[in-house]
Amino acid sequence: MALMRSLGQLLGSTLDRHLARCLLCGDGPVPCAGICTPCRQDLPSLGHACQHCALPLASPDDRACARCLQQAPPQNRSYACWVYAYPVAQLVQGFKYRRDFAAGRTLAELTAAELLPYLDSDQRPDLLVPVPMHWRKQLFERGYNQAQLIADILGNHWQIPVDARALRKVAPTDSQQALNRAQRRRNLANSFQAQPRVAGRHIGLVDDVITTGATQEAAAQSLLEAGAAQVTSFALARTP
Repeated sequence: MALMRSLGQLLGSTLDRHLARCLLCGDGPVPCAGICTPCRQDLPSLGHACQHCALPLASPDDRACARCLQQAPPQNRSYACWVYAYPVAQLVQGFKYRRDFAAGRTLAELTAAELLPYLDSDQRPDLLVPVPMHWRKQLFERGYNQAQLIADILGNHWQIPVDARALRKVAPTDSQQALNRAQRRRNLANSFQAQPRVAGRHIGLVDDVITTGATQEAAAQSLLEAGAAQVTSFALARTP
């Protein structure tokens, strides 16, 4: 926990040093969150999407994608701010793999503001839970869990408590970057374990990117099996 607090402080101080210039165009000054207004308006907004998995939809009349109509995922709703495309993808990758904490905080701050209108009385979670990493990967490979840093910022803005220990990754899994949806589901089978304290609560599951949705489904299923009343998924971006 001390490590995560220090990383959170670093996230803030790193962004503060960049506030004078936009992270994308290098111009300045910027009004908030490290990206100037023109660049913020050019970010690839997700737009109309499936209510269950946040997959972008072509028709505004559709409420769910074909896959979710056939079999709805465990999570009740899913929200993402942008399509995982340039320049959001590059910012996420810098945050996730190259310790670009300024990019991470920028995206999380903007996501908190953009998704706030969706948190009405019915959709407001009781608790935010970041998608966990296996402890060996977090400790020895990356050194931090980007989903927890995002959850901390969302929780601060939305005034919702964060519990990073309510869900654990109990089994290490292979890298999923090159796997399709079916392979990811097999890779993630029985890899999460939720704690009993989630029982009866609306859980906001937080991650950086929803790719195929397999991670969110596996984590949400574990939370529901532990007694969670419902699960809503939140992410910075969604792959189309």
